[in-house]
Amino acid sequence: MEVLLQQIINGLVLGSMYALVALGYTMVYGIVNLINFAHGEVLMVGALTCWTLVGLLQEAFPGLPGWVVLLVAMALASVVAAALNWTIERVAYRRLRNSPKLAPMLTAMGMSILLQTLAMIIWKPNYKSFPTLLPSTPYEFGGAVITPTQIMILGLTAVSLAVLMWLVNSTSLGRAMRATSENPRVASLMGVRPDFVIGSTFVIGAVLATIAGVMWASNYGTVQHTMGMLPGLKAFTAAVFGGIGNLAGAVVGGLLLGLIEAIGSGYIGELTGGVLGSHYTDIFAFVVLIIMLTLRPSGLLGERVADRA
Repeated sequence: MEVLLQQIINGLVLGSMYALVALGYTMVYGIVNLINFAHGEVLMVGALTCWTLVGLLQEAFPGLPGWVVLLVAMALASVVAAALNWTIERVAYRRLRNSPKLAPMLTAMGMSILLQTLAMIIWKPNYKSFPTLLPSTPYEFGGAVITPTQIMILGLTAVSLAVLMWLVNSTSLGRAMRATSENPRVASLMGVRPDFVIGSTFVIGAVLATIAGVMWASNYGTVQHTMGMLPGLKAFTAAVFGGIGNLAGAVVGGLLLGLIEAIGSGYIGELTGGVLGSHYTDIFAFVVLIIMLTLRPSGLLGERVADRA
């Protein structure tokens, strides 16, 4: 039971990060019918920028509490990532909205490789240690432990999701996003500016990806120019799992995928008689994707697809 409780905690932490990244995929797809395969690299840029800013802040203000350094660096990194994602949409995707689907998909893959290469040049290819900015003493209950960093991840995820739901459901921008998602042409006739709405969607997705990237770096302790690839692929799997284009589906898919991975990695050795170990945990995401696409292609909560913008 202690092992199960520990794996559930680990799964919720992992799933929270997947959910934030999956929301970026699903918001963009719900409005412009595009899978932004460079989204994982936006996460990577946000995390590496935060790492750089943490070092600068610690050098400039040595007495500043760690949690303040982390929040300030994450906020500034979010601005950088948002500007980057807005530029990607403006330069790489906007002119391809009415093109055959293969063109924007190839462009997104090319943008992913380009961002990885630029990050490797700027930050060098070696792994970098992300500083421990929160207390490291874990809390124990029921035989399981949870660290302050994991508590921060769960708390920040809850706050981010609450703010996003409020933004989408209770603001004029949210109404414009929903209108553009339903029918961009009719929305434009009603005074909505689709270009502004789509650009704002990329900006929001970048902020969520940066938060997830900083969480990932804080939890695992390293950053590197390829760090966004695997979380990006798994978050895309989570978005498909829950129902691509469906915000609630992205959250549900991310949390469930995290739980499946964590619980599976805890018991896969026993279930396979030692043939597979916990280091095979990455296979669960793609097994789930194959099963879901086979049995229910629209995802758990159903797919939402917009008209072409």
